[in-house]
Amino acid sequence: WPGMRERKFGRVIVISSINGQKGQFGQVNYAATKAGDLGIIKSLAQEGARAGITANAICPGYIATDMVMAVPEKVREAIIGQIPVGRLGEPEEIARCVVFLAGDDAGFINGSTITANGAQYIAG
Repeated sequence: WPGMRERKFGRVIVISSINGQKGQFGQVNYAATKAGDLGIIKSLAQEGARAGITANAICPGYIATDMVMAVPEKVREAIIGQIPVGRLGEPEEIARCVVFLAGDDAGFINGSTITANGAQYIAG
């Protein structure tokens, strides 16, 4: 943070979760932590704005990572059945969100959350 202030440029990008936006049964600790990420981003965005620092979050849904692929297939298929696009997201799709937010073209995007979940949850 101090180096960003000195340079008058910085990008803070937090990977939160769909569960930080909507909650998740049986995962109150995880959902609360991920929701806290969003509050941190909103505060950092305001604190860093005049110093040229942006702060944004990405809230992925279910992504085809090793962790999700380790879920029993029957459970995974039930999850996919709740995703309107009919598939898991790919890690590269989340990486492209990060690359965009880190770039110069995203300089006016500050305090925002990119919801990348195949329309499983639409934040208002």
